[in-house]
Amino acid sequence: MSTFPRTIGRPLDSESARVRAQQISALTDPVNLRLLSLIAATPESQRSPNWLAEALSVPGAEVNRAFTDLTTAGLLTKDLRDQYQLTADAWVRFGRLLASSGAGETERSEVTAPIHARAVPPVFSRIVDDLSYRFSSTFSRETVARYVTESYSLLADRAHIVRFLPSLTAKFATDRLSALATAGGLVLRGTPEVLFVCVQNAGRSQMAAAILRQLAGDAVHVRTAGSAPASAVHPVVVEALDEIGVPLATEFPKPLTEEVVQAADYVITMGCGDACPIYPGRRYMDWVLEDPGNKSLAEVRVMRDEISARVHALLADMGPTNQPAIR
Repeated sequence: MSTFPRTIGRPLDSESARVRAQQISALTDPVNLRLLSLIAATPESQRSPNWLAEALSVPGAEVNRAFTDLTTAGLLTKDLRDQYQLTADAWVRFGRLLASSGAGETERSEVTAPIHARAVPPVFSRIVDDLSYRFSSTFSRETVARYVTESYSLLADRAHIVRFLPSLTAKFATDRLSALATAGGLVLRGTPEVLFVCVQNAGRSQMAAAILRQLAGDAVHVRTAGSAPASAVHPVVVEALDEIGVPLATEFPKPLTEEVVQAADYVITMGCGDACPIYPGRRYMDWVLEDPGNKSLAEVRVMRDEISARVHALLADMGPTNQPAIR
């Protein structure tokens, strides 16, 4: 009877080996590897095909071929803004290949730092350290650094949030990494995942999420996002919820990202059109509700009560127990 040595971790199965071999094969092409490295090191706003071709000193047709090769291999993907981004596989498995080495001590220290670490203010290295520790059993430091950097950019550039940006970035990156772990089956939750999406993520989706959290507690995991997030939650919404004892003051508008949709069991949209991508296995619902922006407190109270009724119906549909009443 043959015996096998003890292994650390699990060996690749046939499908995993096929995918890994395809990825390695794609990276044996120098243009493919240089393009992936360039995308990793370049701000999103500069990643036009023409600029990439010029930076690589190769014809545009070669760049298009490389895009196809890397996408097919699962190393590049397009986000909701139709911009190419490295996938989690690219960062986790090949992140160390994507920075050039150098002889100088300063250059070596930059190489060993996570990709993108130089793209954010120094204070964010602490956030990367903390979240790398928190998600150490799930994601590499490179993946955590990428999500912290992207989250910082999304909040600072798109939502125009300037106050408390480090703490908001940490919270947003934590939520995204948690969603990524759930979507990838790396963390198994025993509770339903609900995502509320509206345009600004400043009114309707925030009210629905706050009421659901208050009703369900730990029985449901709730997230929110906006297709065009505002700079802050509408004060009148915070006031209307405070009247019924539902806290909202610490919440803030967040951009819609793919991993939060992929992690959701229920995706509830409110006036954001087709901004939310469709994935199989999720239940999609559209709640037709007015935007509370520029509404009076009396009008927002009516909207609040309608949303509360819809949330109660949603909970009844999901079937969790111990539903307290909000009146």
